[in-house]
Amino acid sequence: MKKLTKLSIVVLLLTLATESFAQQFGIKAGLNLSNMLMKDDDDTYSDDFKMNPGFHIGPTMELPINETVSFETGLLLSTKGYKETFDGDTDKYNLLYLDIPLTAKATIDIGGSKIYGIFGPYIGIGLSGKAKYEEDGESFEEDIKFGSDEDEDDLKRLDYGLTIGAGMEFNAIQIGLSYGLGLANISTYTDGGAKISNRVLGISLGYKFGKK
Repeated sequence: MKKLTKLSIVVLLLTLATESFAQQFGIKAGLNLSNMLMKDDDDTYSDDFKMNPGFHIGPTMELPINETVSFETGLLLSTKGYKETFDGDTDKYNLLYLDIPLTAKATIDIGGSKIYGIFGPYIGIGLSGKAKYEEDGESFEEDIKFGSDEDEDDLKRLDYGLTIGAGMEFNAIQIGLSYGLGLANISTYTDGGAKISNRVLGISLGYKFGKK
């Protein structure tokens, strides 16, 4: 999986380095409000989960296809996970992913500014994670292990899903709202229909270099 991570980064960096007509580079950062779907054939255990605040940040690239449609990608460090509070005790899953969005973007000029919508898949690679627990006034944490062994690992490393969003552009500044719907079952234990999937609501502020 480390080789897959390195290969994905190399491929994207090569893509970023390739000369393309009117390509635009930028940077994006913002707030993540993440949650998780956790269920099996008998019950859904995530009904009481709360959104866990975090962040996303990283470089982006946009490749125009025509005047209104373009292709967007990037390398985004993105937090995921969930928070649960019960009788004053709190459990948190804090996960860090490298996300690669592969979205189509449609833009409409409204005179001096633009509105846009995005839709498409993303690929996520789990980098690290910690589970934090607060019980009876005491707190402790443990590392979350990524892998495919149901006896040794907690979550599968590969995540993927769909991103949908919208926003506005003011010259070089971009403000957006997006939702990442995880379609991958990242649970290493799948007996009885066990399933864990990521859900992330993101609020972003972006800047496009070289655009006035």
